[in-house]
Amino acid sequence: MKSVHVLLIALFFVVAKSYSQVEVNTITHNSKERYITTTIGFPVSGTYAPIGQKEPISQLNPDGTGFIQAADLSKKKINWGIECTEEGIPVFKEGFNSKSYTFWYRPNDSDEWSYSQFSIHFAKKKMFLMGERVKEYEDFNVQ
Repeated sequence: MKSVHVLLIALFFVVAKSYSQVEVNTITHNSKERYITTTIGFPVSGTYAPIGQKEPISQLNPDGTGFIQAADLSKKKINWGIECTEEGIPVFKEGFNSKSYTFWYRPNDSDEWSYSQFSIHFAKKKMFLMGERVKEYEDFNVQ
């Protein structure tokens, strides 16, 4: 009977974790804690490249890893996330047909977090990373 009880408790924690909507990580920048997530309700992960070019690219993986390719085509592995509240709600500025977020990233060989802009332009169906790299997306939430 005790083993059944322990099994039910373990199952509860597994189910609770699997139904969690957003994973939030804490980072420190200039002695201030900030919160980041990779889940903002839009398909952020993917490959970003300058308009009309194949390289240099930035690759963002769903698990918060990826790389940024420099102009000389060297690659730096990174960890990344979009700024959010402690509860996992993305922090953004809303424009007429866009949303702008703070994109945080840290090269794997560094402890220092840097930030840049990440924006979504709904009419164009494009996402911009660091102002110059772009990815097209499909909006499956269209009504």
